[in-house]
Amino acid sequence: MEYQIINAFTDKPFSGNPAGVCLPKTWPSMDTMQKIATENNLSETAFVVKKENGLYGLRWFTPTLEIDLCGHATLASAYALFNDREKDAQELKFDTASGILTVTREDEYLCLNFPSALAAECPIYTSIRKSLGIEPIAVFKSIDFLVLLENEAALRRITPNFDVLMKLKAEAGLDHDKFGVIVTAPGEECDFVSRYFAPHVGVPEDPVTGRAHCTLTPFWSMRLGKKIMDARQLSARGGTLRCEDLGERVKISGKAVPYLKGNIEL
Repeated sequence: MEYQIINAFTDKPFSGNPAGVCLPKTWPSMDTMQKIATENNLSETAFVVKKENGLYGLRWFTPTLEIDLCGHATLASAYALFNDREKDAQELKFDTASGILTVTREDEYLCLNFPSALAAECPIYTSIRKSLGIEPIAVFKSIDFLVLLENEAALRRITPNFDVLMKLKAEAGLDHDKFGVIVTAPGEECDFVSRYFAPHVGVPEDPVTGRAHCTLTPFWSMRLGKKIMDARQLSARGGTLRCEDLGERVKISGKAVPYLKGNIEL
């Protein structure tokens, strides 16, 4: 099986978010895909299969489970296809658990068209406060939790207690593990900054998270009164995104750098 690792949302090696991209001719079994993702031990491994209607089927797996939406592995999958199999294409369409997702080429950028995810204010859960060791301004909930902090310096200082954060599922009364915690603040050199923690899906801190910006984009668009914004994710690897609020959709753009090409032997 052809396999690549692409660093997404960066223009430099050894930064951004590395995604595994598997390009089988037909779908492997669910068990095989999960075992490959576990073996890869990246935040997400994507599986891409071309369909008869010209679309590409796309599925995403963390080291522990399949998820419904992933930005950086979609960008990485598009990068692999644009550079190897679809060199003349300007747009790719992916059939996914979150509907049809498109990726277009605009100069050096790959642009994701994703569903918007509005966040509503919710309680400041004890597990969030204690795990982050800081008092948030407010907490919101969409597909993920969003924690608002006063400034970038506070965001950089956080060292989460993941054992405590794992109690959030029960405290919030959730019946699934497919969520994370976005922590965000105004940026010093960009519009906003964030970090993303998802221990429930086997990803303690994700380097750069496209899906989080489905929530961050409308959130900061309303607060800043801007439709187009520059964002950074402040993980150890770091990443840069350009976000545009399109109403019911968001446009999330970034660059990518290839790291590895090979084959998985099964």
